[in-house]
Parts: sequence; C-alpha cells; structure tokens
Amino acid sequence: MSTTSSIGRTSSSPLAVLGLVAIVVVLAATAFGGGAAALELGDPGPLVRWSIPILRTLHDAAAAVTVGAPVVGAFLVPETTRTTRRETLARLAGGAAIVWFLAGLGRMLTDFASLAGIPLTDPQYLSQLVAFVWDLDSTRTAVISSVIVAVIAVTVPPAKSKGAPARAAAASIPALLPLAPAGHSAASLDHMSGVNALAFHPVSATVWIGGLVALLVIRPSLGTHLAVTTRRYSSIAARCFVLLVSSGLLATRINIGGLDGLDSRYGVLLILKAVAAVVLGVIGWWHRSRTIAAPEAGAKGAAPFVRLAIGEVAVMATAMGPGVAVGRTPTPDSAEAPPRTIVYDLSGYPDPGPPSSTSWLTTWQVDWLWLAVSVIAIVVYVRWALRLRARGDHWPVLRTISWVLGWVVFFYFTSAGPGVYGKVLFSWHMIEHMGVAMIAPLLMVPGAPITLALRAMRARKDKTLGPREVILAIVHSSYLRVLANPAVAASLFFFSPAIFYYSPLFELAMRTHTGHVLMMAHFLASGYMFVWVLIGIDPGPKRWPPLALLVVLLATISFHAFFGVILTQSTELLAPDYFGRLDLQWMTDPAADQRKGGAIARGVGEAPTLVLAMAVARQWMRSDGRETTRRDRRADRDGDLELEAYNRHLAELGRRD
Repeated sequence: MSTTSSIGRTSSSPLAVLGLVAIVVVLAATAFGGGAAALELGDPGPLVRWSIPILRTLHDAAAAVTVGAPVVGAFLVPETTRTTRRETLARLAGGAAIVWFLAGLGRMLTDFASLAGIPLTDPQYLSQLVAFVWDLDSTRTAVISSVIVAVIAVTVPPAKSKGAPARAAAASIPALLPLAPAGHSAASLDHMSGVNALAFHPVSATVWIGGLVALLVIRPSLGTHLAVTTRRYSSIAARCFVLLVSSGLLATRINIGGLDGLDSRYGVLLILKAVAAVVLGVIGWWHRSRTIAAPEAGAKGAAPFVRLAIGEVAVMATAMGPGVAVGRTPTPDSAEAPPRTIVYDLSGYPDPGPPSSTSWLTTWQVDWLWLAVSVIAIVVYVRWALRLRARGDHWPVLRTISWVLGWVVFFYFTSAGPGVYGKVLFSWHMIEHMGVAMIAPLLMVPGAPITLALRAMRARKDKTLGPREVILAIVHSSYLRVLANPAVAASLFFFSPAIFYYSPLFELAMRTHTGHVLMMAHFLASGYMFVWVLIGIDPGPKRWPPLALLVVLLATISFHAFFGVILTQSTELLAPDYFGRLDLQWMTDPAADQRKGGAIARGVGEAPTLVLAMAVARQWMRSDGRETTRRDRRADRDGDLELEAYNRHLAELGRRD
C-alpha cells in the first residue's frame, strides 16, 4: 500500500476503544470506591454523583487526544504529500478540543453542585453558581482551563503551517496545569509535592495516551513512514512512562501515608493503576524490541504493531478508570492530615520555626519540581557534551562546570533555607529572588547550552520539527529579537518584579503553589535573558556594542538599588493579607523584616553587577583585539592601502592650505 493512495484514510477504532473502555471501567471503579455514594448531608443527587466521574473521564480522554494529535503532527510524522497529515491531525485535535471544552464545563457545573450540596435542578443553583464560581478553587481553575481550551478549539483546525501543531501542543499544556492544585493530593500534608505530582501526572499521561491514539488514527496513511514515526513516538513514550510512574509513586506516598493504606479501597484502586502501569511498561518494551522494526518489511509487517497498540490503548483506558475514581474515593486513615494552622492555610506549608545561624545548610524542603528540572537540565547537557567528545569534537570543560553549578545554585535557593523561609519571611524571599534571578543565571549563561545543542543534535530532513529545528526556530524568531533587545531585557529584569511586588500578584504567588512556581520561573527567565544579552555567546539577534551594554547594565542596577532603598524606607507592608496574617510567634514585626529585605535587594546585587561589568569589559577588549588583528591581516595582504590612502588625504589637505 503506497503512501499516496492511503492519504486521507484514518481509523476511528482507537477513539472508540479509549472512550468506551474508560467509561465502563470508571463506573465500576467508582462504585467499588464509594465515590458515588449518597451523602447524609448536602447530597446533590445521583445525577451529579455519577456524572462527575463520567465527565472527568471524557475530559481526560479528550484532553489526551487534543495534546497528542498536534505532538504527532509536528514532531513525529514525516510530511511529503500535498494532502498533509497535519491537517488530518489538526481536525482530530480540534474535534477533541470541543469535547474537552464541553466536558470541562460539565465538570465545573457538577463540581459546584457537589460542593454546594444542591442538585442541578435546585432553584437556588444558578444564583449560587454566579456568586461563588470564582471563589472556589476547583470551579475557578475549571473556568480558566475551559477558556484556554476554547481558544485551542477555535484556532487549531484551520492551522496548516508546520509550526501550527507545535504551538497548539504547547498551548494545550497550560489548560491541564490549572487543575493540579484542585486535585486530591493538593490537600495533603506535603502540599508542594502533591501539586507537583498532579502537574506532572496529567501532562505525561496525555502526551503518552493521546500520541498513541493519534498515531493509530492516521496509521493507514503512513505507509512506509510508519516505522520512523513509531520509533520517534516510542522515544517520547518511554520518557512519559518514567515521568508518569515517578509522579504516581510520589502521589501515592503522600496520600496513603504508609503501606497499611494499601488495605483500603483507595489502596486497591492505586494497586490496579500500578498493575496497569506495569503492563504498559511491558508492552512498551515489546514495541521497542519487536514490533517497531516489523513495519520496515512492508504493509503486512504493520499488523502486529497495530494489534498490540490497540491493546495498549485498551490498557491505557483501563488505567484511566481507577485514576479518575481514586479522586472521588476517601483517602485511608493512615494518611497524615495537614495541620490546621494559619501558616499552613495561607502558604500550604508548615511553620518552619525561627531560623538559626545554621539554617542556610541544615534546613531543607526539597521542591521535587525544580529538582527534576535541574537534574534534567544537567543530564541532557552532559550527554550532549559527551556526544561531542565521542565524535572527536571539543567542548570546554569549564562551560560544563559553569552550567552544572548554575543549576545546583538554583536548586539550593529553591529547596534549602532561602526557599523554605522565603515562603514566610520577606527578607529570606528576597535572598531567594536574588539567587534565582542573578546568581544562578550568571553561572548558567557561560555554559552556552544553545550552541552545544545545535552542535550535538542532528538535523531532520523529512519536514518534521525535531529538537534542533525547534531551537533554531526560536533563535531566529521575531519574539526573541524583541525579548533579546537589551533595553527590553533590562526592563523585564527590573520593572516586572517592581510592578509585581506592588500588585496583588505577589500575594497570589505566595498563597498558591502554582503562582509560586510561575514566580520562580519568571525570575529565572528574566534574569537569564538579562545576563544573556550582556555576556551570552549563544547565537541570537545582533549584539549591541559593549559600551551600550555597560550603560544598560549600570542603569538597570541603579534602578534596582533605588528599588531596594524604597523598600528599606517603606512603612506599608507588601501583601498585607499574607505577611500580616501569618501570625508567626517568632516574628513580631513583618514591616521590619520587609525593610531588611530591601537592604538585601540593594546589597546582594553589587557583586553580580561587578562580575557582569568585568565580563562586558573583557568582551570589549576581546572585540578590539579581534578588530586590530583583522586590520593587521588586511594590511599584510594589501600593503596597508588604508594607511596610504589616509596619508594621501592628509597631503592633499596640506596642499590646499
């Protein structure tokens, strides 16, 4: 079967298997776990109780296809025909996004009815929904997610360019993340780890499940391209499997408290999920070792892969059922309940107690999100460097050391004393801010990760977007030209935090884990961009002259010092409903601690500024040296014609005088 004759043919059986099996299993799992049992007080009725798991299943399945289809279209499937496979996958993603949107709205309506304890037909339902929909975490996040999904549903289907599915996939991920803080792990004792696990879990699951479903849907049109597509998918699926299992184990540890919790109905559902995960891991290994190579033999060789992949979708759908039902099942008694204190209610973290002189080294609260990001950044970088060395190319060891130290410093400031006490003390928060935004980027940027990536990764020749193509697209994009303008980068580095601290966003970032994660990500990104435009060696937009960069640096740091002076003299508390209400027994004057934070902001920036200024001056001297060398070489080639022309010009002026 040729590729041309098979274009446009698709298979809908994976969608049917995913939807039907998932709904049947979730109904059985919900009944077993008691998630749809009638409530003694405030019962919303059987319609609401049973609709919640069904809508959640449809929501998750549609989300998986919405995310997975553009991933396959952008990064996996070769595009060599006029009738593009990307268009087929875009229509699939657009249809799934509509289902995702409708299921999300249904979830929001039924969740509110369950929380309010009233049926959907109650005369007071609509008025209470309008009054409280934005005040409740679960309904507010559902509204935010639905808005993002609505935009995806409208914009994805017409998109035909190569970068459109990549942008659609990237835009779909934020629609999943707002739901993480409202999950059952988010209310556990280890709030931070619970939210992180719930954030990683759906992202890895949707890419894995949705990618396989999309691959099977367009499988009849792939022809000889099935082998290369499945190999690329298998590489992504393996990473998703590791991430899914890791986040699942973390969530399990948080929710059951100990092995005794496995005896409960909640534990049984988790065991069923674990068994399904093991089966999927075995199927994935079988794919990689046996069936992926078969399609290379021709169309008949694809049959074993298709049969096993359909079975894999069925197992995935089976795993979705307990996954949804466990969110409606009460956690076992062995799970440790969070403390009911003002500090925990406001921040989501227990009171760490007064800091001591050794808290810089002895106080730790590992942020698993940033630990995972740091480890991945280091491992990927080192693998690229070793790849260059293996093929005989040179990569400076000092760059590798600088990159690794940068991420170690970042992890320290987010998980050690500054990260722990930064959640309850403004002064320590400012230390964390300075470390993430100034010290860590100062070590990361000299590592030149973009240069290393472009040298280490291979280019693709089949019109798909591999990692190298994505990096090149970003480097040459108009967005980066704007952001890499030193004036813009300096403004983002200084003005955005200054505005942030005096806006309600600061309090939101301190009260919610998602806001705190976004705050740290912004500090790191803005600091990295600022350092990069000053001393970066990676490819990008045209650099400004060193003198102009020194002016930008001095102006930015002057504004930064001025911001610190304002804080040291301020009497009005920032985020007063947060720092003013923490009621720390060992911290009686939050305003004084804020002024101390201002002094830290003013003083900590001096050393990094000096280092940056010295680096810019060094680049200036190097550029002058290179220009002098270039002129000397040209003079050697042409007999210094430039000097002779200048002397003739002076002689002509003398004759005129």
